[in-house]
Amino acid sequence: MSVTAVPIRPLKKGSVVRLWAGIAILCAAGAGLAYVGTEGQRAADPASFLADNAEEDGVVTTASGLQYKVLQQGAGPRPGETDMVAVDYEGRIPGGKVFDTSAGRGPATFPVVGVVPGFSEALQLMQRGATYRIWLSPELGYGAEEQRDPQTGEVVIPANAVLEFDLTLRDFQPIPPEQLQQLQAMRQMQQQMEAQQGGAKAE
Repeated sequence: MSVTAVPIRPLKKGSVVRLWAGIAILCAAGAGLAYVGTEGQRAADPASFLADNAEEDGVVTTASGLQYKVLQQGAGPRPGETDMVAVDYEGRIPGGKVFDTSAGRGPATFPVVGVVPGFSEALQLMQRGATYRIWLSPELGYGAEEQRDPQTGEVVIPANAVLEFDLTLRDFQPIPPEQLQQLQAMRQMQQQMEAQQGGAKAE
């Protein structure tokens, strides 16, 4: 029994070079996609992302796990838990997607203890005029609770996301006594509710 070979058309002069060039391009594209996929996995895995980020130049990690980098030093005293701050900020999730910013609205004003734990801790490290870039683990941010746009219902911050902020401390001043009492009462109620929810989940 004879085997018929399928005739292969001879390659024109220069085609071999173009063929290898094409293979090289495809390999480079594949490597690029693999790298993007790896970066996406690292961004999706908070522990890996923060471990890598901790090795970057200028990044400091506190005992709580808050990571920050001083972009510009400030001067003078630092705010405390009983202060109200005025802050310029931009919040992002890894990959660079902005989920909130004060740009175009002027500095945001709020109590130091009126924000997520990592943000509150970072504010108390800063001086007037300072600009920091901070990274919050899910435990210091919104945890397993995804955050949705109240108008569209779209997920703005995924569950268990690392949060990245650039923030500039413009000013701060003590919270008036009557507002401080109200804030403390609200915090106690919130802590009680969280404790009850934690107990319910444990059951």
